[in-house]
Amino acid sequence: MRFPAALLSLAILAACSDPADPTATPTSVPDMADAPDPAGSNAWSLGYMAAVANPDATDAAIQMLAQGGHAVDAAIAAHAVLGLVEPESSGLGGGGFMVVYEQTTQNVRFLDGRETAPSGATPDMFMRDGQPGGFLDAWQSGNAIGVPGAIALYKLAHDNYGKLPWATLFEPAIRLASDGFEVTAKMAGYLPQMAQISQLDENPGAAEYFYPNGEPVQAGSMLRNPDYANTLQRVAAEGPSAFYEGEIARAMAASAQAGENGGSMTVDDISGYRAVERAAICGTWRLLNICSATPPSSGAMQIMITNLYDQLLPENPSQEEQIKAFVDAQRLAYADRDYYFGDPDHVTVPVQQLLDPEYLQYRSENPVAPGATPQHGNPADILGVGTASVWAQDSTLEPAGTTHLSIIDSEGNAVSATMTVESAFGSGRWAAGFLLNNEMTDFARDYYADQREAANMIRPGARPRSSMSPTIILNGSNELYMVTGSPGGNSIPAYTAKSILGIVDWGMSVEEAVAFPNIIARGDTVRVEIGREPGQAQADYLRNEGYDVQESEGENSGLHVILVTEDGLVGAADPRREGTVSAGFVTQ
Repeated sequence: MRFPAALLSLAILAACSDPADPTATPTSVPDMADAPDPAGSNAWSLGYMAAVANPDATDAAIQMLAQGGHAVDAAIAAHAVLGLVEPESSGLGGGGFMVVYEQTTQNVRFLDGRETAPSGATPDMFMRDGQPGGFLDAWQSGNAIGVPGAIALYKLAHDNYGKLPWATLFEPAIRLASDGFEVTAKMAGYLPQMAQISQLDENPGAAEYFYPNGEPVQAGSMLRNPDYANTLQRVAAEGPSAFYEGEIARAMAASAQAGENGGSMTVDDISGYRAVERAAICGTWRLLNICSATPPSSGAMQIMITNLYDQLLPENPSQEEQIKAFVDAQRLAYADRDYYFGDPDHVTVPVQQLLDPEYLQYRSENPVAPGATPQHGNPADILGVGTASVWAQDSTLEPAGTTHLSIIDSEGNAVSATMTVESAFGSGRWAAGFLLNNEMTDFARDYYADQREAANMIRPGARPRSSMSPTIILNGSNELYMVTGSPGGNSIPAYTAKSILGIVDWGMSVEEAVAFPNIIARGDTVRVEIGREPGQAQADYLRNEGYDVQESEGENSGLHVILVTEDGLVGAADPRREGTVSAGFVTQ
């Protein structure tokens, strides 16, 4: 069903304070899409809910929410636990993004805790003899480590929104680190393979922790991390300065610089880190207002994919035609993202032009043939203004060492947060009880001095482009409707968009949408998860349509979604991971 460009009327807002276009006509939107808040203006009666990637972390979030804490308080507490119990996915040595909705003001803001390149980073630091070096070598090197942003993100979020005392937020993680926690099958399952492909079992600190007596820790065993507890105790008592200065900062710098393949990160780089508050990117789709994270995040792709999808739909589409429209929308959106997105503090990212209805209509009218390689568009050619094509191509791969959590508190405030250390177990380098990230491999690693620069080129102080897309969706009255997001590297935009389309357009429950086969269409191939029904039929259909289909038995999505309905909050955790959903009401 093709929607006229006039009806798309994308509003690129600073704080998502205006309602979505009331004239847009959806094919299918659940009842809450344009319903008022069940409790009336500026009131909330639906309780709280947390959907988080590990049961211990969900419990930590619920402890904060039960005390009347803000969703941000719960997110910080949950992530501090995730860094302990799920170190393969995120932690204190990494960073992340938070999108926050305030119920009373109906504003959405974006908090950027993405890691930054050290001052000694150079565009060619991953090149070897004039050619790009191998990923495995880059991944395990000190050059891969960016200045961690998680603790600074905690503090920025708490300063802006927190209700509970700062130190209270770390109590669950400190207790688990001190007393011990049960190792999950997910963490333990990675360790034998990591010993084969990485230096995790050799690096000081990490080797002793994950491979005591030379053997990987087993699922179900109890693991203590007193160094992690000590780090959090200091952060709780002294604030972020305990992390970004002094003993802990020196330990991080020493770990990054160690060995023959050491990097350049210094204590000055660490002490100079700042998390940043930015305007969220918001745009209308049908009766909804999709709000997500701006560059260096790829949250704008949620607005691109959903609106391109509508333009590409035929009248009265079959499920197969819906899937085809989803695939073609992804191919166009990924091509533009890969070309234009970078750190907005260092390059101009033409987000408003890429989301302009006229440009999106042009892109939908010129879809990529199934067997062809998707190419980026040029908004300047269509709109007469904006950025011309000035960048080198960039197809950087992002491994899937990431986590996501979605939270709504007892007052109707919400957080969608995606946090990461990049690859599984980050760089594998250890400091003060946690692992350091390898986020610098998210930059374009190819560099040739005589050729155009990539928008996502390595630059000192810059933040690498990310696929992370924490997303909050509002209804036509700008009230909370959905909180969603996922880990999964380059596949995150596809995973997240699937959850939105599944619930809003494909008639699925929250659990059905989360569990539905993942389809990722970036570049030349379309990857289809055939291990879940009806994935094989979808793969066969797309192959018959001429797409280069790559079949996947399983995907590494970790969707955590909360939907606001007239009957209450409905949440789901991705069955592909170990997440849980819990809810309740504050009792007086």
